[in-house]
Amino acid sequence: MKRIALFPGSFDPFTNGHYDVVMRGAKLFDEVIVGIGNNSSKQRYIPVKRMFEVMTQLFKDQPNIKVQVFTGLTAEFAREVGAQFLLRGLRNTTDFEYENTIAQANRHVNHDLESVFLITSPHLAAISSSIIREIHRFGGDVDEFIPFRFSEIADSVG
Repeated sequence: MKRIALFPGSFDPFTNGHYDVVMRGAKLFDEVIVGIGNNSSKQRYIPVKRMFEVMTQLFKDQPNIKVQVFTGLTAEFAREVGAQFLLRGLRNTTDFEYENTIAQANRHVNHDLESVFLITSPHLAAISSSIIREIHRFGGDVDEFIPFRFSEIADSVG
């Protein structure tokens, strides 16, 4: 049986920390699906369509990594794509407490779904999408925090 992991998130934007978790997960699982959650009631900084395009290009040479957009419950989407595992990164104890609660809720919705946590690589632990958005919003250079050039998506930033 193929071991499929879903790495869900809003990825607004996708960071080097996210990239690190995906690449490490790709060594553990037969397939990693990076699921961009699309919450239509949430105002995004980078449109989902544009982030999907950039991330698809980023992983084009990685046959066991796929990028998909989804709406609805993560646990239901995992069932739809045949993922038995949820892949998540942990930067600190605050992340652990939040992710533990989410993992229990996901397991309630999908009893066959097991959450797997990877500790963030130390040099990436301070990176978050919200910090990157704030730095960019005020004119700072964020390219060292993301695995692509921000200029690739700058025309679509909201």
